[in-house]
Amino acid sequence: MKILLTGSNGQVGFELQKKLSALGEVIATDREELDLTNLNAIRTFIDHTRPDIIINPAAYTAVDKAESEPELAYQINTLAPEVLADKARELDIPLIHFSTDYVFDGLKKDAYIETDLTNPQSVYGKTKCEGEEKIRTHTKHIILRTSWVFGVHGNNFLKTMLRLITDKESLNIVSDQWGSPASASMLSDVTFKIIDGILKNKNFNDYGTYHVTSDGETNWQQYASLIASELIKLNVKIKCGPDQIHSILTSQYPTAAKRPLNSRLNTEKLKETFVLDLPDWEDEVKKHVKILSTLGIKQP
Repeated sequence: MKILLTGSNGQVGFELQKKLSALGEVIATDREELDLTNLNAIRTFIDHTRPDIIINPAAYTAVDKAESEPELAYQINTLAPEVLADKARELDIPLIHFSTDYVFDGLKKDAYIETDLTNPQSVYGKTKCEGEEKIRTHTKHIILRTSWVFGVHGNNFLKTMLRLITDKESLNIVSDQWGSPASASMLSDVTFKIIDGILKNKNFNDYGTYHVTSDGETNWQQYASLIASELIKLNVKIKCGPDQIHSILTSQYPTAAKRPLNSRLNTEKLKETFVLDLPDWEDEVKKHVKILSTLGIKQP
């Protein structure tokens, strides 16, 4: 069993590399081993390694920067997935691809289901949406849409807040964007179970698009306040407590790329199909705050 993993130095790829080793040989690649802007290099690499499954968490994720680098975002988020789908189809192997809540415009009142119409509002969202369509040209695909990813490895909102809460006396955080944080470790656990299901069922026929994130919902200001509260419980010296984390509107914090106000993803299809329980977002955040504070990351 050979598993080709892209983006092994990213948040999700880092966790997947550790988790999937129990299933077989993990051919872990980052941009040095496999440059996703070089389409011929991707084809050659897959021809040489001939994996049994391809997992693609790699992406151009600099949401604001993508507005000024649309061609690079398109190469990594759209063209590279097209090549991966072509090669997976040639080898007749499963392909698991990660996508994002940014494929939606965020205007729906309820949580998005997999069949809702996409309407991305940013270069990042558009290139990821187009990448999904490329992936779907291969029958044996699973697309995992997720949101607000965080983890021990890499850069994310949680780690940024740990630094700011210990450095700043007050913070203004957006409160009208709603979603559910997804830990990279949870995403790797879900992926493991899906792959295990594929391997154990020769007649596996549950390919398609799924939403995966933690249970519950929050906004960025509530999320930051929880982090501050947990640091207090852990006796970490902070400058900015929950009461000093003030609520502002998206309109008061302009960014190059437009963010969806509603990033909530309905995960019922995933839970029912793969018989999964997903953790509550608060529990996952608390666990990671404890881990990161124990490691001494961004302590004052």
